[in-house]
Parts: sequence; C-alpha cells; structure tokens
Amino acid sequence: MLRDGGTAHLRPIRPDDAERLVAFYDRVSDQSKYFRFFTPYPRLSERDVHRFTHVDYDDRVALIALIGEEMIGVVRYDRLPPTKEGERSKTAEVAFLVRDDHQGRGLGSVLLEHIAAAARERGIQRFVAEVLPANRRMIAVFEDAGYRQQREFEDGVVHLEFDLEPTETSVAVMRAREHRAEARSIERLLTPRSVAVIGASRSPHTIGQTLLRNLVQAGFTGRLYAVHPQADEILGVPAYRSVRDIPDPVDLAVIAVPAEAVEQVVAECAAKGVHGLVVVSSGFAETGPEGRRRQVRLVELARANGMRVVGPNSFGIANTDPAVALNATLSPIMPNRGRAGFFSQSGALGIAILAETVRRGLGLSTWVSAGNRADVSGNDLLQYWEDDAATDVVLLYLESIGNPRKFMRLARRVSRRKPVVAVKSGRHTQGVPIGHAAQPVSIPDPAVDDLFRQAGIIRVATIDELFDTAQLLAYQPLPRGDRVAIVGNSDSLGLLAKDACVSAGLRPRDPVDLGPTSTADDFRPALAKLLADPEVDAVITVFIPPLTSPNEEVARALAELAADADKPVLTTFLAYEGLPAQLRRLDAGGVPARGSVPSYPAPENAVRALAHAVRYVQWRDRPAGRLPELAGIAEDRARGLVRNLLAAHPGGVELDQERKEELLACYGIKLWPVVPVRDVESAVAAARELGYPVVLKATAEGMRHRSDLGFVQLDLADEDELRRAYATLEQLLGGDVSAARPVVQRMAAPGVATVIGTVEDPAFGPIVSFGVGGVATELLGDRAYRILPLTDVDAAELIRSVKAAPLLFGHRGAEPVDVAALEEVVLRISRLADDLPEVAELELDPVLVARHGCAVLGARIRLSPPPARVLDEGPRALRSPR
Repeated sequence: MLRDGGTAHLRPIRPDDAERLVAFYDRVSDQSKYFRFFTPYPRLSERDVHRFTHVDYDDRVALIALIGEEMIGVVRYDRLPPTKEGERSKTAEVAFLVRDDHQGRGLGSVLLEHIAAAARERGIQRFVAEVLPANRRMIAVFEDAGYRQQREFEDGVVHLEFDLEPTETSVAVMRAREHRAEARSIERLLTPRSVAVIGASRSPHTIGQTLLRNLVQAGFTGRLYAVHPQADEILGVPAYRSVRDIPDPVDLAVIAVPAEAVEQVVAECAAKGVHGLVVVSSGFAETGPEGRRRQVRLVELARANGMRVVGPNSFGIANTDPAVALNATLSPIMPNRGRAGFFSQSGALGIAILAETVRRGLGLSTWVSAGNRADVSGNDLLQYWEDDAATDVVLLYLESIGNPRKFMRLARRVSRRKPVVAVKSGRHTQGVPIGHAAQPVSIPDPAVDDLFRQAGIIRVATIDELFDTAQLLAYQPLPRGDRVAIVGNSDSLGLLAKDACVSAGLRPRDPVDLGPTSTADDFRPALAKLLADPEVDAVITVFIPPLTSPNEEVARALAELAADADKPVLTTFLAYEGLPAQLRRLDAGGVPARGSVPSYPAPENAVRALAHAVRYVQWRDRPAGRLPELAGIAEDRARGLVRNLLAAHPGGVELDQERKEELLACYGIKLWPVVPVRDVESAVAAARELGYPVVLKATAEGMRHRSDLGFVQLDLADEDELRRAYATLEQLLGGDVSAARPVVQRMAAPGVATVIGTVEDPAFGPIVSFGVGGVATELLGDRAYRILPLTDVDAAELIRSVKAAPLLFGHRGAEPVDVAALEEVVLRISRLADDLPEVAELELDPVLVARHGCAVLGARIRLSPPPARVLDEGPRALRSPR
C-alpha cells in the first residue's frame, strides 16, 4: 500500500524482466539517473541489463515494484567482500531507483522495508549506501526509516551505514506509514469526485438501476456516469459503452455485472486509471472453488493496477457528508448524518441496519459493507476512522477476522481515542462464512470475549444492543465512574433500574421517586441537583405517561439540562427507542448533535448500555503496559531443541519429563522433577533421592490432582508414611497400581494451585489462559484468556479477571500469595508461546503459588508442525486473497 492509498506489486526481479527494466529506465529522468550512478548514464548497456536482472537471490538480491505490467521502482543490495578471509560478509550496499512520476508516493520506504527483510533472512546485519547530497529524497528515506545509523560526508558523497535489526523506532515508523496509507485508501473510496455504475440498467427493480437511482436520489455531489452497452443515458445520467469511453477521470467504479464478466470490467477500470472498486456482484467464493478462483483473480488484478476492492458480494458504501452525499448501496434509505462509522460484513443485514439507524435517529458518518471481504476489511476501516474527524464511535458487525493479531493491535490503539463496539457472530459455532478468506476460530467464545476486552472493544450480543450502546456513546459524555443516580415518576421502574445496575456491576443510589403527578417543575431541580453532585457519574431518568403534566414540558426540561452536562444522561422516556425528536439537540445543519438524550424501551436496556460505557472508560484509564525484559531467555537453544524433536517426530510429539524440563528451562521456568515408580520400594528409593517430605500421586487421566478421591497423598514426612500412602493407593485400585502411573515428587510449600496454558489458535495465533485449580473451577469454566504478546498490565489483569482470583489475595483471612511471581511465570510462558509456533499445546498444572514464589509441579507440552500464522510483523504487505 502506497502513501496515496494506491497499491503496487513487489516481487523479486527475474531474467525475463530485461525489456521491462529497459522501458523503466527510459522513463527515468536524467537527474534521477545521475543521482543513482553519480555520472550521466543515459541508457543501460546489454551487460548492465544482464547483470541487473540475473542475481543469485543471496549475495545479490533485487526487488521490483510494478503497477500492471509497468515497472515503477527497483531496489537491490550487493553483499560486500568480507574483511577477513574465510568469513562471509554481513554488510551489503543498497540502492534504489523510483520512476519520477511515482516519486513522493512512499515507494522508496516500502522497497527499503522489503529489501531489509530479505537481507536479514540471508544473514546480512547492516546496509551501507552512497548518496549525493543533492539527492535529498533518498537521504530522507534512509534517515526516516528508524534504524540506528551513522552518517559521514567525504569527497562530495554522503556515506550512510545502518543496522538492520528492527528497533522500536523503525517498527513505529513502519506502522505509522501503514496507518496513513491504509486510511488514505479508504478515504479515496469514500470521497470520490466521480462514480461510474457499471452494469447500470434501464429496467426498474434491477441491481444496476437501484444503485444508480440511490446515488441520484442521495444527491451525490460529484460527477456520475452509467455504463451500459446500448443506452446513452439512464435516469438522466450520461451512459457510455465502457468505462474507458468516459471522457473524464473516474475515481470509483460500482460494479453490478454477472460474476463471469467482472474480470474484464476490472481490466477496463485498470486501463482507465480508476482508484477503487465496489463489487456488488455475487457468484464468487461463496459459490465454491471456481468462484473462489474468480475472486482471487479479481483482487490480484485490482491490486496489481493500484485499486482497492470492496466486496465482492457487497451491499455497497455510503458517506453522509453533505459535501459528498454518497449512497452507493442497494438501500433506498440514506442514513442520516451522524457521528458513528459502521462496518458490516453482512449484505443481508444491510437494509435492516440502515433502516434501524433512521428509525432511531442515530446518524452515521460513513458505512461500508464488505461482503466477502476479499480485500477491504475491518482493519482498513479502523485505520481510516481513527483520524476521521467526522467519526466519534466505531461500529462493527463481524462474521470473520482475516488478520486477528493486526485487528487486535489496531482496535487497541483506536479504542484509546474512540469507542469501538462490535457484534461478532458465530458465538456458538465459531465458523467462517462461505466466501471469507479467513481461518476458523477454535478457542471457546468466552476466550473471544476476553480478547476483545483486552483490546478495549465493547463486544455486544445483538445488533439492537449495538445500537443501544452507540446512541449513548455518540451523543452523551463518557461516565467518569460507576456511580449511578436514578430519578423518575415511577417507583417500580426506578427499582428495576437499580436492580439492573447492581446486576451489571454498577453502584446505584436509591431511586428518587418524584411521583406519578410530577411535572417539569419537579424534574428540573431534581435532575439539576444530581448533575451537579460530584458523587454522581451518570443519571438515568424514567418517565412513563403522566397523569397531569404534558410530555413536551418534561422532555424540554430533560433536553435543556442534559445539553450542557458533563456526565451522561439516559432515559426511558415513554418507552421510546433511539433519539426522540423531543430530546434531540440539533446542530446548525439540523442534525442531532452531542447533548441529545438517548431513550430506551426499558430501564434494563439503558443500564446495559451504560455498563458498557463504564467498563470502556475503566479500560481506557488503565496504564497501557509494556513488554517486560525477561532475563534468562535462551530462545535459540529452545528453537534448536524444538527443531530436533520435530525432525525425529515429523507428525508431532508429546514431550517426556526430561524434554519438558529442558524446554521450560530455556525460558527461566523450573519444572519440579517427578520420579515414576512401579512399586513401593521404587517409591521409597525415589523419596530418598528427592528428600522428604514428598507427594505420592497418580498421573493417569481422571486421577490427576484428585486428592479428594485419594489419588494424591500429600506431605508424606518419612518412609513409614510413604509406605502407608502406597498401600492406600493399592487398596483404591484393587492392588494394580500400574494403570494409575504413580509418581513421587518433593512436597512444595503450601499455597494456591493455579493452571497456566497456551494454545495455538489457527485464527488468533497463540493464546494464553489462566485459572485457579480445582474441580469446581473446571466445571464453571472459570478461565481467562489473552492474545499475545502480553504486557505486564495484561498479565496482571489476566490473573485478576477470573472469579476465583480472591483466593490469591487472602480470601476469608487466608495468607495472600506471591502474585508477582505468578505474573512472571505467565509472562515467560507467553514469551515461549510467541516464539515457538511449534508448541501446539502447553499446560502447567498445577502451578502452586505460595507466600513467597511459586512452584511449577506439572506440565504437559505437545509439539506439532508449525501452523501458518497470520502475522502482524515484518514489512508492510496486503493480506493475500488466497
């Protein structure tokens, strides 16, 4: 993705690129050639062309950038000779050249990122570059990359040298550029100066005419064109046989032709120089293998020619800004202007969602329906809405997540500035809709809840709940805390509101009941007093049809007082839903503005929305956390151990005790040794070796950790106690102990048993989980989850978020345990899981947390061939449509 929102295709140079290289060089200015070679160099010789196109992809690597079939840039490195004989140099000289008409698009920085990654993979640790002082653009590319560098000036040339190891600065620079480019690509889609509807029809009730009619009726402010094989005009809009015949530039093409014709249309759009595509046509990946191949070709062709794609199978896009007035959707209902951006993966819900926004009076800034989400995704919209001044709240309807790690990173960043509210379907199925190029989610849905919460996303269960929450966040101030006041003319509704607050974890006051005959003169001072009270963070008003007072007077009092309040006001005003006209505060354009009072059909709905807002503020106010430096990590040794084990067991292997101890030790975790025993005498011998007191326990499935059934005998102080414990185990098992797989282990200090685990999810990547040990915890599913990498704050919250967490902090007068030591184990396990995708499953059970320190008494680790992780690191690249 380039700085201006366009795209380019990067790949290694090939010998058959000779003619393409010559044509590229012919279109480079003499000045750019001079900057590259430090001398006039009008053309490339045959020898030059052969040398530049024939590289070994090791000591010499070259990457080229293309738009369509035209080469627009090239970068290369050449490994320098070694300083010592017999050694391989770790330094290379780098240089790049960008066609003049594509300079200033950020192509140089993208080329540098990718050539640096290729060099690191080949053992090169630093680049050197020679640049003429007048070549300020190239110097800026190197200096702005964020790498540690040295700069010297000698003999009229600037000598730059920089390490290739990514730094915090270089990663930040890369992500800032990614953010600007992806945001700009969406801006180009949503603010076109001209739109062509390809497949526009003269027949009513067709998709093509519906799209064109909706654009016309919305009053699109740009130039509008229709593409039809015979018509000269449709609905008063000029029509042309092909998009290439349109005499003016076309920014956005809305495509509504049969699926088999889309590829040809996209090729014509590429030739025309169209910036973006909205493909409403169906018949792609949702129809099967051939449709998926058609979808891949669509996206690859569009991207190779600088275009982004919304869809296919999209419901369309909309922008309510009066300066644009874009309704390129299948809905005749244009949403009102508002402060919420909405991204939906469901076309089927499109009309219902847009109609609901109008019914509630909840305006939208922009709307995008992604359909099959083959290219433009929720991640792109998060990049755009983060800085969009017209959007205060982000609303998402998600059916799948293509790159969950990137989604979580972006959502966490956006949520620091704006609330993100999401409905994620598949709560019980965790499937991926047909047509979506995304991995299924294997983790339980409570884990998805935890991961969204970790990123600050407000996850809601239904579209109605999403709108309930949005109308509060978009029009009212955020609450400072969880202290709620309730006032109204119904004692029963007030009590319902209080009960709902308690259930939602809020702290309500006793309701103020003004009585069924109360008037606006009663509401006004009561509400004003609560809004002025520093001990109140939010106010809920309940108002049922009165016996005496006109509704309008009470509504006016509520609206006037809420308009300038610095705390949220919610109401159940006559059971209206949305922003009733009587409670709206309008801006100069007649659009509901901040200060409008949201209304709910029942107090429970209002409380639920308020609770979401309170939890969001609590998340936003917490420290962001940091990735801690952990001493004693031997990552290379761990990788070697895992590599060797999988070489011996290609299909995967569950580690034995010795290998578990070795792998965990690489991450500074001591696994307490256990000694398998076959009879009482071997048990006694093991105890002598380990030292008393010891534990005798069964490790077979169904018997592990079951001290309540006698399969774990604790704190055996001497040989006599051990022999009696062994006899008890024999009695429980009818004399045959071997099936129980008994072991002896040294007794740890008393404490709280906990369980730490990781699993490699195909969609989210490595996930860490935590719970307090025990059968009751397992039955209740009291586990908490987080996505990696884990900050110190994440680790602390993970441990504290389970319901049984009070057991760690001195519940009922018990001694508090060393939670800090437990947090360190969690962080070390998280680092292991992040480093080693081959670790398919890991569980430490139990981790016994004592007053000082903790002991890892048991572990299970399974390795398997590493899955293809959807990464969120390395040089910038668009997600593959395949």
